[in-house]
Amino acid sequence: MAFDDFLEDAKLGIETTGRDNSCETPNVLAYEPTTYTVLDRIITQGNITADDHIVDYGSGKGRVCIFLSDRIGCRSTGIELVKKFHEKACANLAAYRKNAKKEVDIDFINVKAQDYDLPDTADVLFFFNPFSYKTFRVVIRKVLESYERVQRHIRIFIYYPQDSFIALLSGISEVMFYDEIDCGDLFSEEDDRNRVMIFGIG
Repeated sequence: MAFDDFLEDAKLGIETTGRDNSCETPNVLAYEPTTYTVLDRIITQGNITADDHIVDYGSGKGRVCIFLSDRIGCRSTGIELVKKFHEKACANLAAYRKNAKKEVDIDFINVKAQDYDLPDTADVLFFFNPFSYKTFRVVIRKVLESYERVQRHIRIFIYYPQDSFIALLSGISEVMFYDEIDCGDLFSEEDDRNRVMIFGIG
């Protein structure tokens, strides 16, 4: 089922639509939110539960965290480097909380991804091309350090995967490929990268 992103934003009381490349650098990619249609497919596959703690790297204006928390009731944390996107995410969260019918456990943190220490409760990580391979490599190292501190089942979701990201994960003995969610049928144009690859640790 296809979702209208503007309508879904309105239902949640937030504003996250549109692409913004005003802060793009070689290490920070343009802001482009994951469509609600793709997020819904991830949910319907049953890959995330209310007991999970999700960390969205490159969380932008907060769509992933707010939507997943609203639909599933899970804890979520958004990591965003760009201050203006972080501030918008915080404003969106405040607006969402005004009409939320339940308690929500959502945090947005303005920090470099490579400086963020993954909490030992986090078990679902989401990436939609938020930054360069160089940054991704550091982030994955910190993920492995968190796993060594507290061993648990960690799932890594990568939407619209870059070959370099996949090659890195495939070369780490602790990381296993679990599943792939095909999203190609959700869009009119053919693109073999319209998929979510799921890797796991532990």
